[in-house]
Amino acid sequence: MSLKSRLFQTKSPQALIDEASEPDRLMKKTLTKFDLIAFGVGATIGSGIFALTGTAAAGQVVSSYGIWSTPIVNFILGDSIGRLGAGPAIVISFIIASIACGLTAMCYAELAAMIPVSGSAYTFAYASLGEIIAWIIGWDLILEYAVGNIAVAVSWSDYFLHFLHGLTGLKLPLWLTCDTTTALARATTLTANRELYSTLDLPQIFGHSFALNVPAFFIVAAVTYLLFIGIKESAKVNSIIVFIKVAIVLFFVVYGIAFVNPNNWVPFVPNGWAAVMGGAAIVFFSFIGFDAVSSTAEETKNPQKDMPVGMIGSLIICTILYVLVSLVLTGILPYTTYANDAAPVATALQKTNCNLANILVCLGALAGMTSVLLVFQLGQPRIFMAMARDGLLPKIFAKLHPKFRTPVIPTVLTGAFVAFAALFIDIGQAAELTNIGTLFAFILVAAGVIILRKKSPEQSRPFKCPFSPILPLLAILSCFTLMLSLPIITWIRFAIWMAFGMAIYFGWRLRGKVC
Repeated sequence: MSLKSRLFQTKSPQALIDEASEPDRLMKKTLTKFDLIAFGVGATIGSGIFALTGTAAAGQVVSSYGIWSTPIVNFILGDSIGRLGAGPAIVISFIIASIACGLTAMCYAELAAMIPVSGSAYTFAYASLGEIIAWIIGWDLILEYAVGNIAVAVSWSDYFLHFLHGLTGLKLPLWLTCDTTTALARATTLTANRELYSTLDLPQIFGHSFALNVPAFFIVAAVTYLLFIGIKESAKVNSIIVFIKVAIVLFFVVYGIAFVNPNNWVPFVPNGWAAVMGGAAIVFFSFIGFDAVSSTAEETKNPQKDMPVGMIGSLIICTILYVLVSLVLTGILPYTTYANDAAPVATALQKTNCNLANILVCLGALAGMTSVLLVFQLGQPRIFMAMARDGLLPKIFAKLHPKFRTPVIPTVLTGAFVAFAALFIDIGQAAELTNIGTLFAFILVAAGVIILRKKSPEQSRPFKCPFSPILPLLAILSCFTLMLSLPIITWIRFAIWMAFGMAIYFGWRLRGKVC
């Protein structure tokens, strides 16, 4: 088959289901409806409440482009870039993001029930849009899962410092707890809780200061090991963690209400509606857990019925919790306090002067982000596995462990990539790049629903996205609007990432690696 013919070749939904049922590809079907809701809440409650709420409310302005800084880039984009904070209206940002995700979740639910195999949006694209679009989605999803987990691991590290200091009084050197850019900022400003560090001095190599986020590295390594030994064990651990963190989130809401100063909500929309939309584009990252749920379809006992319940149910629960927490958070302290803060809830609780409350919430944050890491680290290897089955990655990526029945190579490689990247990358860049990749994937999934309604009308659909094609079109429009709200530099990084992915795809095909 010629390369041109392969570009838009599709696989029927039934063919995908039949391939996944082959004996050497069978995975353990152990997940229930409750497990899926727990996975959805586990992947969603964490990064949004405990990490991104602060930066989305306060905004972010940077004076350079880091590794992207060149005379041409500086000339085109100016000396500094950033986004204005949504302020207390971050509540509205969460609602806008949840609506966009809710529309997309309906599309995901139809496709996940219709094609209950691993691969998430990648598999759905292969069935509806063809191989080249499927590759684009698969490459794009690396941003959602792997790069997204870098941001989560970084925030986990910040909360670990608060927890360690509150519980034991111990402090760690600044250079062992964050990336170089963040360390330099914290060493030269009066923000970022200097009392957490035993020293602010940074070591140097060849005259350049450096720092490493060691706690972020080790938590990713631990989660990777857990996922390696099996999905059942991972589901049990996740359920326990989810119970702990939801209980502590509710504790923060009830406890924090007493310290709310309504004056901190005035003005409610301090920087205009463009800032609110920009906030929605950032906190969108907080809602992508339902996507990870769809990647476990092959390990679910009754995926046709349970997938829609798991995705939509977890989204509703998480939206309610996000709104409550963001109201309390911006009520305790002025929203500007949370600029460049990866642990805003812990910062808010410092005002209450209750060390026990701070310890409990930090524990909840650690639990929350651990489950986010677990679910995203679970999703990425299964997408690589699906791509390998279709010949878009080496076949070794599709091999399952003979005992644990988990994808060995992609699980280990994903863990290594995220762990090492978390040593060096800051939370803001990772989150924004994750969001634009996810929004792009969601647009193609919504388009896939419309296309498959026409291409495969006879295929069984245990769940149907209502009001099609109107609702999928609204999902496409809402996701694209959020993409437009992201900074220009994020679009440039995204374009470079996708160009790199296309070069790999055509290089792989043209060399005849796959027949």
